[in-house]
Amino acid sequence: MIGSMEQEKSFSQIVYEIIALIPKGRVTTYGAIAAAMGRPRAARFVGYAMSNCPEQLPWYRVVNRKGELIKGWEQLHRSLLEADGVPFLENGNIDMKKCFFMPNEM
Repeated sequence: MIGSMEQEKSFSQIVYEIIALIPKGRVTTYGAIAAAMGRPRAARFVGYAMSNCPEQLPWYRVVNRKGELIKGWEQLHRSLLEADGVPFLENGNIDMKKCFFMPNEM
């Protein structure tokens, strides 16, 4: 339509759209989200955006590249992921080889 302009999405909005795409039983990383956005060095900014993630999104499906749980939230984080069917290794980390999800480039 002439005269209408689509507002540009914020960095955080794009992060949240990607989080919504992560399938049950899979996880992705801050770095993978940043790469999918075309900003491969922005993993820390993804982490910052996650601090305000809407509750209805599966925030717990985003982990660091080692598959470690969020410090201070390990018990809740693990229980949510286990309910999703995410496999864990003996060391307590997520089995990234079995459940890593690479978001498509946005």
